[in-house]
Amino acid sequence: MSQQPTGIHHIAIMCGDIKKHIAFFSEVVGFPLVALFDMHGVPGGLHAFLRMNDFGYFSLVQLPDVDRIPIEIGVTHSGSGAAPCAAGTLQHLAFRATDEAELLAMRDRIRSHGVNVIGPIDHGMCKSIYFAGPDRMTLEVATSAAPVAAERWIDPAVLAKAGISPEEAARFTAPAPYAGPGNVAQPPYDPTKPHLDYPEKVYRDILATPDHVITESASYAEPPVPAAG
Repeated sequence: MSQQPTGIHHIAIMCGDIKKHIAFFSEVVGFPLVALFDMHGVPGGLHAFLRMNDFGYFSLVQLPDVDRIPIEIGVTHSGSGAAPCAAGTLQHLAFRATDEAELLAMRDRIRSHGVNVIGPIDHGMCKSIYFAGPDRMTLEVATSAAPVAAERWIDPAVLAKAGISPEEAARFTAPAPYAGPGNVAQPPYDPTKPHLDYPEKVYRDILATPDHVITESASYAEPPVPAAG
């Protein structure tokens, strides 16, 4: 049993006009649309999924009045792969190409839709192309010929810049497996830990609710379109 995520199931991007994003990521990038439905438990929300491969999806969320929230370069968005934005926001998103030939084919596909593409640029650990998406998104497609070799790519000088000691680096490069029991109870609320942003009473009530009750009350397992026949 794997004790780490095995990849990305989906990346969810907020959009003011979900149709514009669906058109871009299907026609320009090449991801087929496989799901579009009312967002589960979110009034007024729309949720789309486009397939990247058999195990990963690109997801879009449209919520009411999102188009009225201002985009601010340097705050909400970086605007390029080398520019800042607020901590916790998406600096840029890189999709994967299988090899360099596929990377160049993606460059040509995107350019054929009138979208400018920079690259490829060889970073050693990967080769990349760069372009923009709807709503000022900063996008990349990258390919690596081999897995990244930690012994060549973890710079001791940069570990020091990041405040990471040799002992911490050893832990980070070889995370300890989880050897504890299953069915771990919800831990007590600790304000020093990361938390989802709900009204405090609602959040504490959720945390106090047994897992099986959350599963039973909040699940939406049936597709919106009935099965044929």
